Amino acid sequence: MKIVNLSEGNSLLNQYVAELRDVHVQKDRMRFRRNIERIGEIMAYEMSKALTYSVKQVQTPLGTATASTHDDKIVIATVFRAGLPLHTGFLNMFDHADNAFVSAFRFYKDDEHHIVDVHIEYIAAPSLNDRTLLLVDPMLATGESMELAWKAFLTKGRPAKLQMACVIASQQGVEHMAELFPGDDVTLWCAAIDPVLDEHKYIVPGLGDAGDLSFGEKL
Repeated sequence: MKIVNLSEGNSLLNQYVAELRDVHVQKDRMRFRRNIERIGEIMAYEMSKALTYSVKQVQTPLGTATASTHDDKIVIATVFRAGLPLHTGFLNMFDHADNAFVSAFRFYKDDEHHIVDVHIEYIAAPSLNDRTLLLVDPMLATGESMELAWKAFLTKGRPAKLQMACVIASQQGVEHMAELFPGDDVTLWCAAIDPVLDEHKYIVPGLGDAGDLSFGEKL
């Protein structure tokens, strides 16, 4: 797997990530969602450079122009509910894309909240055969949610290409995905990579619970 850590370069993306992490800015839910959306837009632009392109003719009112545009039949896929703002950012850029959704939630199997499992309940997707699948989820902690989402989407067909994106990943999550995809045909795009997970499997320093910060706490 190819790993792209966009925080290693200097760009406006780093400002949006910093605001996501800031406990004072986090109090504004609308800004939190919009910052994830902005990051999605930037990541979609960067990922568009890895697509397949060909030159096409465009008729203008005064003549004919040429434009090199991508040929990929894109499906943007995400995980409910935390993935929705990131998905929106990607869809703002790839506005002709089809869309796929899966519901996945994590739960603790022990009273101490140290052992985490992930459960898949719902999936809605078009046929993914021969498509370019962009699998986007804001937080890559252990990597299990992303892995299960990928396996769930495989029930809808085999994509020709797979690109994955997250806002913040843990190093453990990155290594888990690299083991899952050992070749160079899959790329994981990250806005930032953090070093560790805590005992509850949250990314540190991370930003907290992206779903709760976007949409409010859940029971």
